[in-house]
Amino acid sequence: MKTYITIFFNSDGGRPSDVVDSLVQLGFKPIAGPYDMVYEWPNSANVRDAVIFADQIQMTLEGMGVFFKIETVE
Repeated sequence: MKTYITIFFNSDGGRPSDVVDSLVQLGFKPIAGPYDMVYEWPNSANVRDAVIFADQIQMTLEGMGVFFKIETVE
């Protein structure tokens, strides 16, 4: 599985470099294309793991003044 994230920055929010650094700490890798970053799951991951990870993403980005959209695919 892979989880892709798209980040929507706010001019009154956190610096983009700080947001990216925080997501890299979670295991995301920056990529070029329609998504901003990707997280590659180990083979044993399931949908419940993805939901818990979404909670971790939200907690990490809380207070940074950004919106995000995630998409997890097999």
